[in-house]
Amino acid sequence: MIGKLKHNLLLGCLAISSISVLYLGRHAMECSHRSPDHARWPGAPGGRNASGGMGEAYNKDMPLIFIGGFPRSGTTLMRAMLDAHPAVRCGEETRVIPRVLAMKQTWSRSGREKMRLDEAGVTDDVLDSAMRAFLLEIIVRHGEPAPFLCNKDPFALKSLSYLAKLFPRAKFVLMIRDGRASVHSMISRKVTIAGFDLGSYRDCLSKWNRAIESMYEQCLDATGRCLPVRYELLVLHPEQWMRRLLQFLDVPWDEAVLHHEDLIGKAGGVSLSKVERSTDQVIRPVNVDALSKWVGHIPEDVLNDMPLIAPMLARLGYDPLANPPNYGKPDARVLGNSRRLQSSPETTNPS
Repeated sequence: MIGKLKHNLLLGCLAISSISVLYLGRHAMECSHRSPDHARWPGAPGGRNASGGMGEAYNKDMPLIFIGGFPRSGTTLMRAMLDAHPAVRCGEETRVIPRVLAMKQTWSRSGREKMRLDEAGVTDDVLDSAMRAFLLEIIVRHGEPAPFLCNKDPFALKSLSYLAKLFPRAKFVLMIRDGRASVHSMISRKVTIAGFDLGSYRDCLSKWNRAIESMYEQCLDATGRCLPVRYELLVLHPEQWMRRLLQFLDVPWDEAVLHHEDLIGKAGGVSLSKVERSTDQVIRPVNVDALSKWVGHIPEDVLNDMPLIAPMLARLGYDPLANPPNYGKPDARVLGNSRRLQSSPETTNPS
């Protein structure tokens, strides 16, 4: 009886969630046609042109940028560097987008629920249309206008393939970091993620492995539309990798991306959230301080089993037994930044 009651409650919740997303999606589509202030705005792709005329409303064919990866893998740094570009706007995490995408995945995995939705006329086409409109409304309206709009919600790329289907011109940036560093940062800074045991490096590394494997596979499948970026290489060689990234995104080069810290809090610059855990780090220039903070903190038995616990380390180019690791030599600019920060009495302890 209790099991049946739980089952009925679950179905009820799913039905309510379905109706909510459909309503919000429909409302978003209506807004895009009805409201000139939000459907068409200066600086948007298809927005005001050079002569001052207005173009078409925003739509699924916009060249959106999605930044994602496992939390504590440099996603905030990447979006801050892109936000420094005068033609790009990412903004803070929405937190809504990955949750809505996860809900859609839940419906797709349940054969019974999909059958119920199909019978009700809520087909994949209907859901996709509603999801597309809802996501567009969130991305477009949660920040200032810009020629290139991007979204940074780390786990949104767990649905990379689906996003690629919804937005045929979108491109994706998958941030990759040594899983040992990501997990240590998550544990030491108490970044809670549902299902992760922050008291166990073994548990967190195992789940890091599964999460990054899924995102990496989807990135590889999105041929020509997804660029994996190793956090360590971005930090060591920022100009090289930002030039490569902007070329991939078809965004013109601008030196401002190498000085994001100078534009924090300024109009048209980089807006930071007070509640995101990485904010205290990205206010600093690019430096190497956080690269090897994990060394000496992971239990010996976990280090010995690392190739078995996290096989994705080797696949992504990391030596699972290197302790400490050798990530490479930094550029002169980065080395100078690091030395200045280390000699500053106000330097924080990044991870």
